[in-house]
Amino acid sequence: MTAHKNVSVIGLGPMGAVLARTLLHSGYKVTVWNRTAEKAAALVQEGAILAENPAAAVQASPVIITCLNNYAATRSVLETGSAAGDLHGRLFLELTTGTPQDARDAEAWANSLGAAYLDGALLATPRQIGKPDTPIFLAGSADAYQQGEAVLKVLGGNLMYMGTAVGAAAAWDLSLLSGLFGLMAGFLQGARIFESEKLPVHELGNMIQLIAPVLGEMVRHEGMVISNNDFGNPQSSLQTCAVSMALMVRQAKEAGITNEVPQFLHQLLDKGIKAGYGEEQLGALIKSMR
Repeated sequence: MTAHKNVSVIGLGPMGAVLARTLLHSGYKVTVWNRTAEKAAALVQEGAILAENPAAAVQASPVIITCLNNYAATRSVLETGSAAGDLHGRLFLELTTGTPQDARDAEAWANSLGAAYLDGALLATPRQIGKPDTPIFLAGSADAYQQGEAVLKVLGGNLMYMGTAVGAAAAWDLSLLSGLFGLMAGFLQGARIFESEKLPVHELGNMIQLIAPVLGEMVRHEGMVISNNDFGNPQSSLQTCAVSMALMVRQAKEAGITNEVPQFLHQLLDKGIKAGYGEEQLGALIKSMR
């Protein structure tokens, strides 16, 4: 087993355990550590090596992957014993979810210890790890990316290197999550509308999947509108969108269902209209959000 096939995984929650198992089944020698050692038992039975402490995990491999609750937990673990000092000359790959500032702080800390640092954001659930189309956003030095590319390809085939600005991966991750949760909030409101009319909710989910390219094109268009700062000539103005939201608020009252989602969106649209953007494109709402 060559050194570049040695990887240490620190943090064996639902995601970390899958990362370790995927690497193990792909021919890597995997050393693992977790604060609760019992979580490593199944992996050890499959061939992983359980490190006695974080320092031993760091010493075992040239590539260190961390996947813990937050960046503060990562740093706390790596500052246990001599683990942090042993990062010198190694690739430290952080796959914990965080903010762009978390990434900048982590890179500065890792570099001060002589480690190469790469920040990653997994756009996947544990069951999607290891698939050829699984996307992973990455940011950090180009050298660090080149060092980690082979290992990362095992975890997700759709690697997206976002450049040397180390906060970029987290920014992409949080921005897409914002879009996802916004969509899910709207879907759940739609599900309550369907339930109030005794319609099958799964058919709404099926329809959203079917017309996803159309929805994506709407988002793409508004992204260009904002980037170009050109909010004129709307096909559907803020005022028009506010009428739709008002209907959703009224429907919720008539059906006796929750109205938090349409009420919030109506208030947001109303704020933009009161600011004077009512006859501009929907993307103009960002001006009032600024």
